[in-house]
Amino acid sequence: MNVQVKVFDRSGRLVGPVDSPRVVKTDDEWRAQLTREQFEIARGKGTERPFCGLLLDNKRAGVYTCVCCRLPLFSSQHKFHSGTGWPSYFQPVAKENVVTEDDRSYGMLRTEILCARCDAHLGHVFSDGPAPTGLRYCVNSESLVFTDESELSSLGEG
Repeated sequence: MNVQVKVFDRSGRLVGPVDSPRVVKTDDEWRAQLTREQFEIARGKGTERPFCGLLLDNKRAGVYTCVCCRLPLFSSQHKFHSGTGWPSYFQPVAKENVVTEDDRSYGMLRTEILCARCDAHLGHVFSDGPAPTGLRYCVNSESLVFTDESELSSLGEG
């Protein structure tokens, strides 16, 4: 089954939407690919401790991709300091690349955000963000890989 997402081409430009095959692996395959922490968060819907993520204070220009399938998810242009202890963005790099689901865990209703291509747990989205969207995509560093803007062509697909 395919999903419609936006990807970077070999010249480092965001293109699409394009048909991309869903990434489906067994837990054992994910465990072989990811660190224990990455697996617990991205595949097990965990949460890293606030103010501990390696990407929280990253100020470099570039793109944050899914740790599981490398789909581009967030841009440094949309990152802001939320004071919450997790990297925060006011929008994804492309609306097609992030999907949401209701999360009723811990006796509350939140909106979970997931990678559209592999269903990796990213974090949650809240309606207390800055203009222009008013949204705060609160994301675990362990769910992301940062790619410097000078290396975007390395993400090229197709």
